[in-house]
Amino acid sequence: MVDRNLVNKLGLSDAKLEEQIGEMFGDMENQYLEQMLQKKVDSRLPGTILKGTIVSQIGNDVIVEVGLKSEGVVDAGEFGSPDEIAPGREIEVLLEDTDSDGGLILLSKRKADTIRGWEHIINTKQEGDVVSGKVIRRIKGGLLVDIGVPVFLPASQVDIRKPGDISRFIGKDVECKILKIDVENRNIVVSRRKLIEEERRASKEKILNEIEVGQLRKGIVKNIADFGVFVDLGGLDGLLHISDLSWGRISHPSEVVDLDQEIECVVIGVDKESEKISLGLKQKSPSPWESVETKYPVGAKVKGKVVNVMNYGVFVRLEDGIEGLVHISEMSWTRRLSHPGEMVNLGDEIDVVVLNVNKEKQEISLGIKQTEQNPWELAARKYPPGTVVTANVRSMTNFGAFVEIEPGIDGMVHISDLSWTRKFGHPSEALEKGQEVKCVVLEVNEAKQRISLGIKQMTEDPWIRAIPEKYIPGHIIKGKIAKLTNFGAFVELEPDLEGLLHISELADHKIDKPQDVVKPDDEVEVKILKVDPEARKIGLSLRRVQWAQEEHAAPAPSSKVQPVAREESSYPSGGDTLGITLRSAKPAPEKKDGAEG
Repeated sequence: MVDRNLVNKLGLSDAKLEEQIGEMFGDMENQYLEQMLQKKVDSRLPGTILKGTIVSQIGNDVIVEVGLKSEGVVDAGEFGSPDEIAPGREIEVLLEDTDSDGGLILLSKRKADTIRGWEHIINTKQEGDVVSGKVIRRIKGGLLVDIGVPVFLPASQVDIRKPGDISRFIGKDVECKILKIDVENRNIVVSRRKLIEEERRASKEKILNEIEVGQLRKGIVKNIADFGVFVDLGGLDGLLHISDLSWGRISHPSEVVDLDQEIECVVIGVDKESEKISLGLKQKSPSPWESVETKYPVGAKVKGKVVNVMNYGVFVRLEDGIEGLVHISEMSWTRRLSHPGEMVNLGDEIDVVVLNVNKEKQEISLGIKQTEQNPWELAARKYPPGTVVTANVRSMTNFGAFVEIEPGIDGMVHISDLSWTRKFGHPSEALEKGQEVKCVVLEVNEAKQRISLGIKQMTEDPWIRAIPEKYIPGHIIKGKIAKLTNFGAFVELEPDLEGLLHISELADHKIDKPQDVVKPDDEVEVKILKVDPEARKIGLSLRRVQWAQEEHAAPAPSSKVQPVAREESSYPSGGDTLGITLRSAKPAPEKKDGAEG
């Protein structure tokens, strides 16, 4: 090795130095020196571990003196840090290759360290021993851990539970137990799980003897599932159910805790036989429901946030742990909502009124419409019975028509209140959707939010005066057969007014079928038998008109002969839904000419 400092002190250039060395050593001396160095190199074949001293660093090459004909080179990347590359420091290196022509010797510090580490493990460790090291990287099937030499930690042996992404262990120091040492293939398999299981077994019995309901226990979150969290209490796992994480609503436990987080929980259940522990996090603070009746009295107006929208209503958060339900029926006084989303959205801040509080069931009923004045309270004063209103027909059913009096205020016209005289089978026979009609308010039911209306009440009931005054019993009038039934025929006297011509009043002889005497649309003359305003019915007779005609046409009787008048059948007050049903009339007596003898 050339001492450059000494050369510099002598003031010799490289060329001058070479010249003087050449004068000192002839060809014979140089040949002998070369032979001796070659023998020294040959005695140290590749694969040999040598001791050397760091000389310097040139770029990425670290120059190491190992006592051979020339200096060796080690890649700087094989050192753990730049601080380890210090001139004068002694290290062990593996002789990888020699280049006699170029004088270059290739060395490896990493391989020398691996060999020495392996020798140390073989000489000092055996299967079952505990070792510690740093996780280097992830490889197929597990992790690579440096314990002096790289060893294999299978994924199944990383933890006692499925660890999820094992990459999170990279860069961390771990303790493991040696499962297998393969000397021939220089392979070592270790297990972190086995070490944890042994440690847990040792502490499980102690925990089971000490743990009691109500205790505060610290633990590490080891697994997070949809239904809750598993917490390692130091040898025994406890389950922290999602319902016990928070007094408020959460969708997933990860909203409250993180994996490997240390938390303090309350022991809320212990089953020592099955070794099951139930934990609670929310129990560390008082339940907000304890003071709910004081804080949210019935009738109070409060603010809240919409946290869930369902078909039947919305849930509103008043504070953490306190939520109430606004049913869809409590959202608007007047709007007909098919879904709550038509009025509110998730996340909306809204005003609500407390309707009911059930502390035991932890339920609060809320209302949105109660924040405004009930328009039905005004309707009772605005539309008293007898008020005439103009409304639009909104919809129709079999029993009546719904009309809109004003936005949000509907009324109903019952089918029986459409006409005084006509009987409708459906409201569509009298009204059309969208039609504007005038009605009279009959009744306002504020509690049921109903207004009863009538169209026929816009005019006086004709059965009170008009019909009784116009249709007098005994009079003969004209009409048209409107329809036939098995018990008689209905005669249209005028539009929307009919009278009943009972089968017994069609003819003097017995009639089996009304159509044997009259047919629909026939013009007939009938005699009014009875007008019943209460039952709204008019009884008619066809045969009595014939009697009257016969009596009119008969010659005047002799003074000595008195005619016997026909007896009219009595007329009942009963009848069917649209007219009077007559009892069978008694047969008319035979006409006799009586003479005084």
